[in-house]
Order: sequence, then C-alpha cells, then structure tokens
Amino acid sequence: MKDIYDIIIIGAGPAGLSAGIYAARAKFKVLIIDKNDTGGQISLTSEVVNYPGVGKISGSQLTASMRKQAAYFGTEFLSAAVKEVDFSKDIKEIQTDKGERKAFGVIIATGANPRTIGFMGEKEFKGRGVAYCATCDGEFFTGLDVFVIGAGFAAAEEAMFLTRYARKVTIIAREPEFTCVKSIADKVMAHDKIEVRFNTEVSEVGGDNNLKYARFINNVTNEIWEYRVEDSKSTFGVFVFAGYVPASGLVKNHIKLDEQGYILTDNKLRTNVEGVYAAGDICVKDLRQVVTAVSDGAVAATNLERYVDNLRNEYGIVREDIKPLNNSEKELILNSDTGSDTSEEDTDDGFISSKIKGQLAPIFAKMEKRIKIVTILDPSDSMSGEVEGFAKEAALLTDKVKVEIYQKGENRTLEEAADLSLYPAILLCNENNEYLGAAFHGVPGGHEFNSFILALYNAAGPGQPMDPALLEEIRSIDKKVNIKIAVSLSCTMCPEVVMGAQRIALENKNVTAEMLDLTHYQDLKEKFSIMSVPCMIINDKVLSFGKKSTEEILKEIRA
Repeated sequence: MKDIYDIIIIGAGPAGLSAGIYAARAKFKVLIIDKNDTGGQISLTSEVVNYPGVGKISGSQLTASMRKQAAYFGTEFLSAAVKEVDFSKDIKEIQTDKGERKAFGVIIATGANPRTIGFMGEKEFKGRGVAYCATCDGEFFTGLDVFVIGAGFAAAEEAMFLTRYARKVTIIAREPEFTCVKSIADKVMAHDKIEVRFNTEVSEVGGDNNLKYARFINNVTNEIWEYRVEDSKSTFGVFVFAGYVPASGLVKNHIKLDEQGYILTDNKLRTNVEGVYAAGDICVKDLRQVVTAVSDGAVAATNLERYVDNLRNEYGIVREDIKPLNNSEKELILNSDTGSDTSEEDTDDGFISSKIKGQLAPIFAKMEKRIKIVTILDPSDSMSGEVEGFAKEAALLTDKVKVEIYQKGENRTLEEAADLSLYPAILLCNENNEYLGAAFHGVPGGHEFNSFILALYNAAGPGQPMDPALLEEIRSIDKKVNIKIAVSLSCTMCPEVVMGAQRIALENKNVTAEMLDLTHYQDLKEKFSIMSVPCMIINDKVLSFGKKSTEEILKEIRA
C-alpha cells in the first residue's frame, strides 16, 4: 500500500495549498495535482491588499509562498491533467495524463474560471480586443481607451491596475452600485482616469481585425449609446470581470452539485460521497475570496484526516513509508524562489539569481544528453544584447549545456533548417547541431524561465513523464506544423501553452514551436491583430487564444 496516498488534493489554488499545508503537517502522505502553475485564479491578480497580515502582495507571490510552505511540510506536487475519477470504493482512483494515482481521501479544490457574458462579438473578438486578464494583457492597451465590465471586487481592482496603461478606463456596471466593499469602491470613484457608468450593460462590440465600436444600453432608461474609435488605425479594449463558472465538469457525474454547478457540502465540507471533500470557490458559499478559500482548505483537510485515520486502521495500515524532510531539505525549500516574480535585489546583476542556479543543479544532474543553445543575433535589433547576455549566463549553469552565438547570416544552414523568420532567436539543438524544434524569441524570463528550463530537460531526457497514449498521438502527426506562441512575460497562463507546444515539437520532428515575447514584435502583433496572450499562431494562419493543455493543443493542430 506504499503507492496509496492518504489524501490527494485536486487543484493548487489557495484552498488546495492550505489543505496541503494542514494535512502534510499532520504527517499525512499528501499529493496535490494541478495541470496549471500553482495559484489558481488569484495568481492572475496584480495586487492583493485584503489578506490578513499582508499589506500588499501580488497573487502569484502569495500563492508561491503558500506552495513553499506546503512543500516544507512534505506535500508532493504533480503537474498533470486529471482525466477521470472513481470515487465508488474506499480507495479513490484518479486518472491523469501522467498515470493513475490512488488515495484514501480526496479534496476537490478546482476553483472556478472567468465567466463570459455572451454579448454580440465577445467570442469573435476574444484576444483581439476582448480580454479577461489585466495582468496578462494590460500592456497591449497602452495609450488606448479601455472598458471594464463588472461591478465586483475583481472589476474594481483590475480597473485600477489598467490605469497604468490605458488613457482612460470606463467601468460598465449593470448594478446601481459597486458590489465590493465601500473602501475599494470609493478609491475607484475618486480616480481621475476612471469613469463609472452604473445600470449599464454592453450589448455588442465589433470592428474588422480589431475592435472599432461598442454599444451599450442603460437598463433603467433603455437609452442606447455607442463608443467608436477616432480613426481607422486605432482600437480599444474590453476587459470582462463578470464572475466565475465553477470548474466542476470533472466530478459532475460523481458527486452532487447545485443548479449552477457548484459542489454541495455540509459545514465540514463533506460532499455526498464518503471520503470526498471540497474546498474553495468550487463550493456553494456566500463569499469567494482568497481568505475564505484558505479557511476551507484547512477545514476540509482537518476533517478528512479523521476519516483517513479510521480507514487506515480498518485496513491495518501503519504509515512507515513517509520520509520526513531533513533540515537541509527544509532549508532549501525555505530559501527557494517558487514563484516567477523576481526582485531587483535577487538578480545578482544578471538574469538568473544565485538562488535559482542552486535549485537548478538537481535538474541538470538528471539530464541524460548534452544540449546546445544556439543563439542567432540581429545587430539591428536592440533586444539582441539582452538575448546574448542571457545565453552567456545559461552557458555557466551546467557543463551539459553548451552555448554557441552567431550573428544573423553566419550559420545559414541552421537558420534554414529552423526556417527562421524572427530574430533574435534561441534555438535548442543536439550535439550534432540538429535543430530540435523548440525556439525562444526574446529573453525567456519571468514566468517563461520555467518553460526554458523544462525545454532543456525534455530535450536532454529523461524528460517529464507522459501518458503513453498521448505520446503515441503526438508522434503520429505526419504533417509540417509551426506553432508560434505569443506571450507576455508577466502572463501566468502563457507557460502552459509554451511548455505543451514545445513538448510536442521535441517529440515530433514535423512540429516546431517558437515562444516570442510579443512586446518586441510589433509587426507580427499588428499583422495578426493580437491584443491578448497566450496566442498560438499555427502555420502563420490560424490564431487560437487562451491557456491550453497539451491535449488541447493537439486538437488545434489536427483541426
């Protein structure tokens, strides 16, 4: 029974991480499974100011700290997509794209996803003016007018954030007043770059490649008014913050949900299935905030612990296979930078901090083959200096990675093999100078540093575990496919798409996947009218917006 966990937590947002902290600290064998980066929806929030004891912090920093604490107490993490669950027996079975996992108890903490409204043009202009993440896409609307749809805390907070970029922010609220706390509402109302229109709804947006107009209606007077851009070359943005939809599709046929799809629980956060609990925004509750999610995680874990203890006793199982972390391991976790946010004092005057370098050593030690990072620079591009500096730092990380630097035109054989159209470029190659299909245009910093390291690890082997059926499907692609993934280094959703696309490329020579920092490629941004990231450009024709798993990327390729 060594392969059975005491508790598996599905979801690595604040609720799941809190549950992991409480359960692991109580000496239970705990696994948290999530296909995305740690953090859930709060990781998209630029500023958290209402978490007790913390004055001001970004959502990604807060959850990175929670993850570190959970790991400190021994919680294990698995980056995988859950495909199916079986809660019908004492031992619960969780099927993922990286194999099956079993546990005596399960906590569902899958949270909720941003809600679309359904106004005319919303779907058609998603990624080309209609957006759902201010942190990811705000910079693309610098100097432009922006409309924020919503009256809650998220709408108010993100409207404040967007004033950093936008010429003017107009909040469109169908309610007669804000639904968030008065202190936040007062702050918004007092901002000189924000206008608020209550009792108003968006009915339609439209344009050509980008948004050119939006129509609104006053739901009290029925007055209709329209906003249009001033000239043919301009555009504007519409950011939707209209609540969330519960991410309960995975369990809808296994446990009881309410009419909206939220999980029904009792006051101990038990579902109707014995041994299955729920926590966080996925539950029926009055207030969905990070503080209530953390509370839920603690309550669910504490109550589930008693159930697991009793079940283990029934099976006569004594936990002797949990190896506690030693002091040096705990010290490494406490000093680690599990988030992607870096501060100036931690950069060591370079791109990669000394702390990060220390954490990478165990990863590089596992690499089976040597990898070349071939950098092609463009003397006419100012970004080439930064890319060259990053490549030289990467060369010092491990003797398993060799770096070669060329100017544009000096290695035509490789440039032609990689079919390069964007410079500068960082190309992953094997020792024989053969291009492996993964490239980076721009410095893969911020959240994309993880993508860069995983690309090296997957290219050199053994690589991340993958479901054999999925691997077979990837290797069956028999047509040439190029995927360009436009990203922002501040986007928490982008790395999943980059990692998935590049993993496909590394497993199939017919596929290439290139990450590009959209900030530095304005021509391409304008050519495809990209106003949101992540954006996949497949074979320079098909655009696809939003975060996607490896399976979802495969579907896009085969479409």
